[in-house]
Amino acid sequence: MDINFEGVGHKYRKLIKEIYQKALEVTGNNIENTWVTISFVKKERIQELNNLYRKVDKATDVLSFPMLDIVFPQTLNDFKNEYSPDGSLYIGDVVICPKIAKVQAKTYKHSKKREIGFLALHGLLHILGYDHIEAEDEKIMMEASSKILESLGLKRG
Repeated sequence: MDINFEGVGHKYRKLIKEIYQKALEVTGNNIENTWVTISFVKKERIQELNNLYRKVDKATDVLSFPMLDIVFPQTLNDFKNEYSPDGSLYIGDVVICPKIAKVQAKTYKHSKKREIGFLALHGLLHILGYDHIEAEDEKIMMEASSKILESLGLKRG
């Protein structure tokens, strides 16, 4: 997977690449020529986006903007007809507010690195069709998150 980083410092780029690679393997979505954009933004910007796209006028930690209508348990293999003429498949955008991540890391008593990793993964899983509205879907999503993060040594607490 190729990742277009916007506003993301070098400190987190390697981490996010590792998480996304592991996530694609674990979820059965490891196909060639896919790409995603991940952006770090200020609280004011994520609040604007949250209000514009979700009609919720408050800052949030992470937003995801899928480009495909994937519904779990579908995978990217089901969308090969969506490839662009250059042979790539753009799957979406993930937007994170590092300032909120820092506060949440303190609240959950783990590192900011772990929280940024969790949020980046959470956004990607939404793009891949995972959700947490229903209890059963939340369980599936959280089990996938835990498996991926723990395999990379990013444990909670």
